[in-house]
Amino acid sequence: MVAHAPTDIHADTHASTEAAGHGEASGGLPQFDTSVWVGQIVYLLVLFFVLYLLIAKVFAPRIRKVMDERETSISTAIATARSVQAEAAEQAAAAKAEVEKARADARAASVAAKTRITEETARRAAEEEAVVNARIAEAEASIAKTRDAAMTNVSSIASDTALAIVERLTGVASTKAEADAAVAQARTAGAA
Repeated sequence: MVAHAPTDIHADTHASTEAAGHGEASGGLPQFDTSVWVGQIVYLLVLFFVLYLLIAKVFAPRIRKVMDERETSISTAIATARSVQAEAAEQAAAAKAEVEKARADARAASVAAKTRITEETARRAAEEEAVVNARIAEAEASIAKTRDAAMTNVSSIASDTALAIVERLTGVASTKAEADAAVAQARTAGAA
């Protein structure tokens, strides 16, 4: 004989579940079965105390230790940062004071150098002016000497020229005394 194959898989599962459920005495959820509550409460209390002891004796001290170390390292880092900040502020103030001192020294050195250069320039200008004035005085003396020498020779040159002109124009030679007298007369007439 051929067995009938169930046409619906779910129907077969439903039938087996109903058959299993009819064999038990209780018909609800196992959590509400009061006959097993004592065992569940005992297991609950045992697990609660085991977890409590693990947390209280193992995990909480480790967490507390980590938190304390973290708090210590944070407070140490903050204290270090504050001291470094204070030291940096002191160094910045010292550097600022040094910069101001260097600027003041540079200004003073600049003023002193400017004064020294001005004095040196004035001294050199005075020396060169004295040299130039001395050369001008020498040149004026030399010119005056040359002029005086030329002026002494002017009258002899004028008389020689007058002799040459008269001889050329008239063809008659004059005497040196006549030429000197004519030049002297012309000079006195020109001065008046």
